[in-house]
Amino acid sequence: MRNIIYTLLIGIILLPACVEEDHLDSVSSGNGFGDFSFRLVPEEYEGLPAESLQKGHRPQQAFATTERQTLSNYDRVEFVVVDDDGYKVNGVKGLYDKNTSDMQLEGLHEGSYRILILGIRGDLTDDNATINPINHISEVWLSFPEELARPLACEYFYSITPFTVRKVSTALGNEVVAEIAEKIVQRRIVGRMDLIFSYNNPYVETAVTSNTVAFNASSRFYTRLSGEGTFSGESNGEMKVLDMAEYTEYLFMPTIEGSSVQGEVTLFTRDYRGNMTKRYYTFDLDSVVENHIGRVEINVVHPDDEIGTMFITNRAYTQGQHGLILQDDEPHTIYTDKELRNFNTTRPLQLSVTSEGQLHARFYSPRSLSHVLVKARIPAAGNEYVDFAYFDSIPPFADFYEAIPLLQKELYFRSESGKIVRIPRMQADDFSGIEFKIESDDPYLEKLKGIIHGWNIRFHLYDGDPTKPDGGPVGNWMGIRPVHCREAVAFFLNFTYMIDMPEHEEILRANEDRLYGNGGVNDKVTPDVVLRQMRQERTLNVGLVYPGNGVIGLGGGSSYGVWQTGWLSHYTNTYACEIMFHELGHVMGYNHSSAFTYGPWAQELMNHFYVNHLDDMPINSSSYLNSSKNPNLY
Repeated sequence: MRNIIYTLLIGIILLPACVEEDHLDSVSSGNGFGDFSFRLVPEEYEGLPAESLQKGHRPQQAFATTERQTLSNYDRVEFVVVDDDGYKVNGVKGLYDKNTSDMQLEGLHEGSYRILILGIRGDLTDDNATINPINHISEVWLSFPEELARPLACEYFYSITPFTVRKVSTALGNEVVAEIAEKIVQRRIVGRMDLIFSYNNPYVETAVTSNTVAFNASSRFYTRLSGEGTFSGESNGEMKVLDMAEYTEYLFMPTIEGSSVQGEVTLFTRDYRGNMTKRYYTFDLDSVVENHIGRVEINVVHPDDEIGTMFITNRAYTQGQHGLILQDDEPHTIYTDKELRNFNTTRPLQLSVTSEGQLHARFYSPRSLSHVLVKARIPAAGNEYVDFAYFDSIPPFADFYEAIPLLQKELYFRSESGKIVRIPRMQADDFSGIEFKIESDDPYLEKLKGIIHGWNIRFHLYDGDPTKPDGGPVGNWMGIRPVHCREAVAFFLNFTYMIDMPEHEEILRANEDRLYGNGGVNDKVTPDVVLRQMRQERTLNVGLVYPGNGVIGLGGGSSYGVWQTGWLSHYTNTYACEIMFHELGHVMGYNHSSAFTYGPWAQELMNHFYVNHLDDMPINSSSYLNSSKNPNLY
């Protein structure tokens, strides 16, 4: 669309003459013909709620714009200049500049005139609208089909403004002076109807699967506008069913006299158990008035209004703008704080209730978990587990906080035995001692449940500095970054899953004669001892090893780390895995004389088992994290 639009006396107008004139300016031209300019300014909607103006309300549809603006930004402008008797004046040229909203006219002689202007936002072909040529102000200028199958796509602004052109004598000779408003304020000839839904349960709102509106045939709208702003014509009442997933604000021509806008909303919702509910809500708006907003408020009374289960659909989760942990922009003071970032691999999904009464779900996982039912036993409310929350999906590294509805009022829950139980309104302290358990049909949960013996994982800088380009190495350590922390989560979920795999136990027993301790090859270690050592709960401070000194792995006691390549390639690289397990051998208490460092346990059995059985493990692909392409690597 070009910013400059030229028009030659083609008419379009809207609603009756409604013009505010700041004052009359005398604009002179020395060419003997009127040549002057003015600015087109749209008037605000009437009926726009005050809070919307204060918050900079922006309606959902593309055609609607922020109110209290000074620029018209029309996509098309039509105008007609008429004389005192209402007949079109020929030979007038006009120019509209979309960037400034200024309009220029030229070609007028002395006389009294009125200028009819129609500004359009949008493409009028979307409305099948027709701009008709007119010779007199009483003729139909703008028209729509009688079959208005849907609301209008465009906004139409109209004004009719009187002005005069006269000659005056000056020292330079005769000049033409036009007396016209500096700003011409235009009003919409269309009105807006807003459907506003009031939900008694926010989880019903975010569980809507379909929301449609059908208008009654008795709803009739004008279809024509004359040059002088008179409405006529009538729609035939036929209107398509509209999907309100796209818009809940609609533009119409004004309703004909005596007609209201009636219709029915059909709402489909689902609940966390997969049941569908269909509800109907009727409405009646007295009329659609040009340049006005008519608000239709629908109180959504629903069978699930008193259900207390927190139904976190994907939509609800997105709207909640919940955080994530271990992200690239997380400060090192956070991710290395042992109180803020730590987990046990048997409990990667951490559930709790905060002191403010919020449900907190934190997920140490590179993969999402779907269809998660959280059951809770609240000692203050009874001894039976109830369906406390349900997540369509918990994203990787989720950090979810949301107020528990029971803080507001008493609610009903489904108990584990299938009964519907009432739990009275509670205070945050009443959740003390709450216990959780989760259920899901997602196969990933079965993998996580396969982690029976957990290790505690935290992250440590070892005096390195992750804010420096080289990691601020100190000795053989450098500053670990979130990209490495996430890979550590993946590796230790896999490792602690592996230690309870039957195939893992089998390979240890099949190679019992190759397992030896710190005393060398004759210091035999039984598979049962090895399994016990691997399955022993341990706490590791995980870091990043600086390879500049020729060291690529460090381990022992509670310290553990490998170089960057190890964290990136443990999925498929047996050498990287050899280093990973070599350092785990040190953590288990073995030295370099044992099979667990420079021997078959680390160099052959474990590294190959890990790579060859990756498909069976919880984090079975590097694509979940895609760390090798992360811009925050060293």
